[in-house]
Amino acid sequence: MMNAHTSARRAVKPSAKSSAKTLGKTSVKAARPSHFGDHLREWRQRRHLSQLDLAGDAEISARHLSFVETGRAAPSRDMVLRLAERLDVPLRERNVLLVAAGFAPAFPNRSLDDPALSAARQAMETVLKAHEPYPALAVDRHWNLVSANAMIAPFLAGVAPSLLTPPINVMRLSFHPQGLAPLTVNLAEWCGHLLERLHRQCEATADPILIALYEELKTYPIPARKAPQVIGAESLAVPFRMKMGDNVLSFISTTMVFGTPLDVTLSELALETFFPADEVTTETMRAMAKGQG
Repeated sequence: MMNAHTSARRAVKPSAKSSAKTLGKTSVKAARPSHFGDHLREWRQRRHLSQLDLAGDAEISARHLSFVETGRAAPSRDMVLRLAERLDVPLRERNVLLVAAGFAPAFPNRSLDDPALSAARQAMETVLKAHEPYPALAVDRHWNLVSANAMIAPFLAGVAPSLLTPPINVMRLSFHPQGLAPLTVNLAEWCGHLLERLHRQCEATADPILIALYEELKTYPIPARKAPQVIGAESLAVPFRMKMGDNVLSFISTTMVFGTPLDVTLSELALETFFPADEVTTETMRAMAKGQG
């Protein structure tokens, strides 16, 4: 089953100051810990938890947790998984923790075209197709395009071919001057929203590729955001507003993820669906769909 969320991944939300500080200290080329205790300490500190906090959540003694972190005690497989769950560690990194503790990985990491994932793949394609005549797409953990419905193509008509060479990165496409940025009416607001979302993902996963992407996106020429105004329906969600011909299309977006994944690939897959925010957008998208038919 898929669940709808306002963001693709859960994250313990620190203060803005500590969040920026933590991300700034995370280096793309930094050496990864080799011992389980080092991995555990890194994740605990990333979640801004003390040993006492984590020990209480995991129902073990703080003394034993300290021994595990320093290597004086070896965790059982069940304890590794329990600590990883309490720390909300992504499935990919839970495998890393297990291997560091001397155990085999618990979560398979199959390709999306693997026969074992056929039901999930069919569910994804069904959702994308059923969302027409409105645009929808699926992305992987690095925001690379996995699949899209037919209504995405019209939005890419003026995009530079270099940005459409696989893997197509949806975030880069949104920010790049040769991508969707020149056509995005509320560029500062929309890209600000995307950047905040990506920052939360970096905090939650510590993925070096996501962190590099975040730093890249900050270099693009995006105008400063204005103070939020509480007016009309747009105060309920940040819309995506884009010029298309003589019209300005306005969408609100939702994100869907698989609710109980046990496969790494599924846990990192997200579906982005866009709904019309006004009648002009509704009628324009319906007309475009008829034209494609």
